[in-house]
Amino acid sequence: MNTFLKRILFFLSIVALGLFLYSFFVENIFAQRLSPKDIVEFKLNDLKLEVFYNRPSKKNRAIFGALVPFDQVWRTGANEATTFKTNQPLEIQGKLLPMGKYTLWTVPKDTTWTVMFNSKQYTWGVDSDMKPMWNPDFDVLNIEIPVQKLTSTVEQFTIAFDNSTDNLFLTMAWDDVKVAVPLK
Repeated sequence: MNTFLKRILFFLSIVALGLFLYSFFVENIFAQRLSPKDIVEFKLNDLKLEVFYNRPSKKNRAIFGALVPFDQVWRTGANEATTFKTNQPLEIQGKLLPMGKYTLWTVPKDTTWTVMFNSKQYTWGVDSDMKPMWNPDFDVLNIEIPVQKLTSTVEQFTIAFDNSTDNLFLTMAWDDVKVAVPLK
């Protein structure tokens, strides 16, 4: 092996070792996340919907009205801002949501939630003061959804698509609360 090739291999080995050490000690990419990422997809004919979010757990904590305060904007999950994508326009409570990618924000209340589809893409859900990064100037659609009380506890925050009754819903459930956003 010639000297030039040995130097390149040595240099690449040092770079690889440096990247591994950085990712292990600084970014801690091998540690299990407390609120793991999840992607939920729905496909029917030409319609494709996708939600990216992080799933915090209850862990014996009081959730709504405590960890997630009532009447305040919530990033609807943990860590990164929750995103909602649709490849077709949707009708939600008689209002049009154009096709595109949105961040999903909510304002939990005791009997209803305000659900906001926001056109601005945020890198994270909250700022350094733990305040939501949501900017209301970019809201495309705001709706009120009634709260459904559950008889069993949902340990980990869960977003899903429910098409079991031939009516499509975007559902969000955690603790003893569920909301279902009707999508047409």
